[in-house]
Amino acid sequence: MNIPNVKIKNTQVAIVQGDIADMNVDAIVNAANNELQHGKGVALAIVKKGGNIIQEESDKIGFCETGKAVITTGGNLKAKFVIHTVGPVYGEGNDAKKLKNAVLSCLNLAYNENLKSIAFPAISAGIYRFPKDRCAEIMLNTIVTYVKNKDTNLSEIYIVLYDSGTFSIFEKKFKYVK
Repeated sequence: MNIPNVKIKNTQVAIVQGDIADMNVDAIVNAANNELQHGKGVALAIVKKGGNIIQEESDKIGFCETGKAVITTGGNLKAKFVIHTVGPVYGEGNDAKKLKNAVLSCLNLAYNENLKSIAFPAISAGIYRFPKDRCAEIMLNTIVTYVKNKDTNLSEIYIVLYDSGTFSIFEKKFKYVK
């Protein structure tokens, strides 16, 4: 299978179609809600595969601001950690900035934890109704700009898209990544 990817400095950036909960990386990103209650969407899928320890650690943290990120164990997942970030609910204002901040918070947390690989879902593009084409543009631009302008220990950054429709939208936007 041909995986769209680009190497920027020492970091491989790629988009793949699949289940983020199955990714063998240091951390997967969970698109969470502010209360860190993982009962729907990608969050529920991650807890189902990773075990209740992820929810228990999230309960201890208790809250995460929109645009910020927190970290828990990966439980039974292949990933060692889950980075929980809260993206914007589309239409509540400053959506693009909040999405960019959510991605940056994850990348900065990965750097602080000395992680080598991370996998993102399409943050806010599901339950939070962020338009997928704009989500793709913002996420890709934020990741590429970060890698170009910062020292990072990340050698692999993936965006993992569950369905073929979302994958093809990201694939179209990925063609413009330099």
